[in-house]
Amino acid sequence: MSDSVTVRTRKFLRNPLLQRKQMVVDVLHPNLANISKSDLRQKIAKMYKADAEAVSVFKLQTQYGGGKTTGFALIYDSVDSLKKFEPHYRLVRYGMASKIEKASRQQRKQKKNRMKEVRGTAKNKAATKDKKKK
Repeated sequence: MSDSVTVRTRKFLRNPLLQRKQMVVDVLHPNLANISKSDLRQKIAKMYKADAEAVSVFKLQTQYGGGKTTGFALIYDSVDSLKKFEPHYRLVRYGMASKIEKASRQQRKQKKNRMKEVRGTAKNKAATKDKKKK
């Protein structure tokens, strides 16, 4: 399976300020639906002699008809620089951070509007949802 997958990189750029190498990745995978991001991270790490944990792959888009996928890859100098510069949602994807749980957007807006109606210390009571109707 891994033999039939070919990985090519183009538009290679070294970015010393962000401590990474960045590139466009073309993946040829005939007779396969797609390649997983974790497998692709390992293949790119092997190509550039880097740690697979320090590789970030995103925006993979398979061409119509299949067989070829294009996306972006970032190879950081270390895992610490990856944690420093990568967006939080990608760190969550790679299992390096935990997802921040928060109330739904509608609940947050309702709470904000309840808080507008009161002044001072009553805001604590307004923050908890009022069950009775006026």
